[in-house]
Amino acid sequence: MRTAFWLVVMVVAAVLAVFTASNRESVSLAFWPLPFLVQRPLYLVVLATLALGFVIGEVAAWLAAWRWRSEVRRRGRRIAALERELAATQAQLAPPTVPERTAPRTIRSQQ
Repeated sequence: MRTAFWLVVMVVAAVLAVFTASNRESVSLAFWPLPFLVQRPLYLVVLATLALGFVIGEVAAWLAAWRWRSEVRRRGRRIAALERELAATQAQLAPPTVPERTAPRTIRSQQ
């Protein structure tokens, strides 16, 4: 599995390197309501856009999973409470332990 992961990483790195080398032309970016015009290399614009999309997607997924994480925490607390209750009930129902009777030791005096 680790080998497959590193193989995929190497392929992606090679594709990104070729993409970067092939797209060095500058592009102009204008942000509509603002009067700014930014000149950046095309590869930088594309990679920054992909990275921003990845981060936004991860944040959205993390926020969507909040409900499930809170449910898991709630159930974990409930399970812990039930286990404590079960242990207390088992302690009450267990028969008292009686120590075994042992024969008294006799001390012999040496004469």
